[in-house]
Amino acid sequence: MEVGDMKPQVSSRLKISDDVIIAIAKLAALDVKGVAGLEGEVGKMSKLRKNGPIKISMMGDVAAIDMRIVIKSSEKACNVAQEVQTAVKENVQNMTGVPVARVNVTVSGVVFE
Repeated sequence: MEVGDMKPQVSSRLKISDDVIIAIAKLAALDVKGVAGLEGEVGKMSKLRKNGPIKISMMGDVAAIDMRIVIKSSEKACNVAQEVQTAVKENVQNMTGVPVARVNVTVSGVVFE
């Protein structure tokens, strides 16, 4: 093979939208036993204003996720928060391929049943 026969490598890049990461994080958190919901609503305006219950910060190709949850009164807050951290991190990484550096969970309320 001669140098002239070589074709230049084409580099491609895949960008995952923050909206996709937020949707995955929301579903993963709500699937955890003991989570009653999120503090506030994930909507178009909350995403634009960056004041929703889930915030994504990208540091290069690595995501950091901050979320505020409401738990059920019958559950231990620490255990639920740890399960949410694990579920969100695993789901986002598995479904998008985006590495997650951290998931910060704030328990902002309790629902009494």
